Amino acid sequence: MLSLLKFCAGIALLLFGMRFMRDGLENAARKKMKEALKTLTKNPLVGFITGTVITALVQSSTAVTVITIGFVNAGILTFYQAVGIVLGTNVGTCITTQIISFRIEDIALPAIGLGALLIIIPRKKSLHYVGQSITGFGIIFLGIGTMSESLEPLKNSPLFMHLLARVSSNAFFGVIAGTLFTALIHSSATTTGIVITLSRQGLVDLPTSIAIILGSNIGTCITGVLAALGTPPAAKQVAAAHVLLNVVGVLAVMPFILPFAEMVETTSAALPRQIANAHTIFNVLSSLLVLPFARYFAMLVRKIVPG
Repeated sequence: MLSLLKFCAGIALLLFGMRFMRDGLENAARKKMKEALKTLTKNPLVGFITGTVITALVQSSTAVTVITIGFVNAGILTFYQAVGIVLGTNVGTCITTQIISFRIEDIALPAIGLGALLIIIPRKKSLHYVGQSITGFGIIFLGIGTMSESLEPLKNSPLFMHLLARVSSNAFFGVIAGTLFTALIHSSATTTGIVITLSRQGLVDLPTSIAIILGSNIGTCITGVLAALGTPPAAKQVAAAHVLLNVVGVLAVMPFILPFAEMVETTSAALPRQIANAHTIFNVLSSLLVLPFARYFAMLVRKIVPG
């Protein structure tokens, strides 16, 4: 019971840390982010680069997608301009996963202390936001460390191991689990962080981890879909493009999870790094394969969600 409470506390810290860090980064870059989205989207390639960079800076593909939907809704961007941004957000979000995959829990408390000092001492808002981001970063790794400690006794739990065995036995179950959990917490990075923590305790293998991460890519679309409710067709098309990109990508990879896992195993000797690399490879490939055909992709979305 105590292990379960510690695990839930770890998830809560991870969620709070992600939110706190994202808010700090987003506030620090809000003005420049909006200016960049309005000006650097002349064609899908430029929009792709802009979406990648901004998402990497603010650590939230959801935030960038929601802002893009808002711009399209306001008539500041066209749907065609937004397609490149959506493709870029999938790549930019990989930075968070790569950071989480490194074992740097020891810097959690120093980061929280440094961030807190920057929040308390100065009066400049820019330093306040930097401190908020650093504090959130530390809380993320404090949460991961807490979860890792709580999972140690679960290796001897027959019920928990049976549940994991059921998920591991079928990639479809893993994708569904990743989709539902991410839709519930509105954070694919948090889902990935939990999977990486499970892998460090030897509780999940690479194919299962990949299946859950594929599901998290679908589940993260829910926020964009909710943001597009009640908006004009062009804004709904942005949300539809995000959903279509991830769903088609997942359906294409699902039958080949085992060969894909074997390929990813060559990228690193450590399982957490393999999981992060699988996430990156999937997102980068799915976006880059669509990018040259962005115009046709936009036409397909318009047929699905007509104006």
